[in-house]
Amino acid sequence: MISLKRVCGAIVFCIAIFAPDLCAQGEIPAWCRALPRIEYKSLQRIPLEDAWFEVYRVSPGVFAIYEPHQSEETIGYLITGQQRALLFDTGMGIGDIKKITSTLTKLPVVVLNSHTHNDHVGGNWQFDTICGMDLDFTRANARGSRDAAQAEVAPGEICGDLPKGFDKQTYMTKPWKIQAYKHDGDRLDLGGRSLEVMATPGHAPDSVCLFDRQHGLLFTGDTYYPGSIWLHDPATDLEAYGASIRRLAALAAHVRIVLGAHNIPIAPPSVLPDLVSAFAAVRSGKVSATPASSGRVEYKVGGFTFLMSAKSKF
Repeated sequence: MISLKRVCGAIVFCIAIFAPDLCAQGEIPAWCRALPRIEYKSLQRIPLEDAWFEVYRVSPGVFAIYEPHQSEETIGYLITGQQRALLFDTGMGIGDIKKITSTLTKLPVVVLNSHTHNDHVGGNWQFDTICGMDLDFTRANARGSRDAAQAEVAPGEICGDLPKGFDKQTYMTKPWKIQAYKHDGDRLDLGGRSLEVMATPGHAPDSVCLFDRQHGLLFTGDTYYPGSIWLHDPATDLEAYGASIRRLAALAAHVRIVLGAHNIPIAPPSVLPDLVSAFAAVRSGKVSATPASSGRVEYKVGGFTFLMSAKSKF
């Protein structure tokens, strides 16, 4: 998915913090002008030497690892227990995410992806223990991709400087090996913290969410995030997506924080039933489509935006 590319008046922040050279040349991408996002002011930022990432403590033992310099604005989560940690998504693979996790915890780190689109698996190759869903879609994506990665560093996709030593020409999503397969209902015991794996297909066939019931934390990947939700990929299943978000909405009374994979790391649980209502309105034909690029259309309703193929059938 690509994050909301809002044009706003926060150019001063952009010039001062993100890309002074690009701003001076008049080449700053429109989406970058919306940064920094005001919601991050309320979160505790963890100091880093690495300028590509920003890390925020969003709950005790939970860190949001944010990539604000690429238009996806991906967010992975390092969730720590007493015996091990789980990294839910490894991001773009542009920066060194393993170095970041090593500064945050000395525990052994297990990786599980919210789904295997390239912007969530870019750093998988750096880790020894990777779990995946037992699906052909997952196995195919584990082979890596050059074309999908190159699209992420095309003109207009980067805000500011790429990491030192990064080579755009050779950038690709590197292959990784799946050490263990996970299924719906499996539990991941981190020691003093248990995470339930919830299969939530729709956005992608292997989409999963994680539910930390004890602490009321629901990690939703690309099934929900604040921004334009991408539902136009050939592998997207709108029927499955509707069922998945209804399943999440049924948990709302037990959720304290919703943590999505792009743009902003925290949202209230009320977004879950509201998302169901908004999507139902679209599928019932009550919402008009607005043309977007490349044969896609947008549906905007109730504060949500769904980006779909113009050929989508309801």
